[in-house]
Amino acid sequence: MTSTVVYNSELRTTCTHLRSGSEFETDAPTDNNGKGERFSPTDLMATSLATCMITVMGIKARSMNIELDGIKINVEKIMKAEPRRVGGIHLFFHIPESLQHLEEKSIHILKQTGINCPVQFSLHPDIEVNIDWGNWEKENPSG
Repeated sequence: MTSTVVYNSELRTTCTHLRSGSEFETDAPTDNNGKGERFSPTDLMATSLATCMITVMGIKARSMNIELDGIKINVEKIMKAEPRRVGGIHLFFHIPESLQHLEEKSIHILKQTGINCPVQFSLHPDIEVNIDWGNWEKENPSG
């Protein structure tokens, strides 16, 4: 088993990672009867894409002797109705100065690694994923 989820009333859960004992709570969003004081389940889904991408990119970067410290990804989740579901995930990468001028080939490899993460392949194809690579938008930002 991977985790346990306990319903705590008031539309909240406590999630425990069994191997480490690490915990976090979820809350229903304000637009769906909740207080919006914690990640919602759909927030976690969208955020999982970003964490998966940066994790596999970090694994690949290690093998390339590149340190990805400081990369930040802002996540925007877009909800749709009928049925209520995640319709889109927009990711906005913020690349620190130290990584803005990597070789074009290295940037391409890292981007392809991120795009091909397990969570991306697990999302329903109707979910529109948009990625803004920030300073890596053009694979050769220095010229």
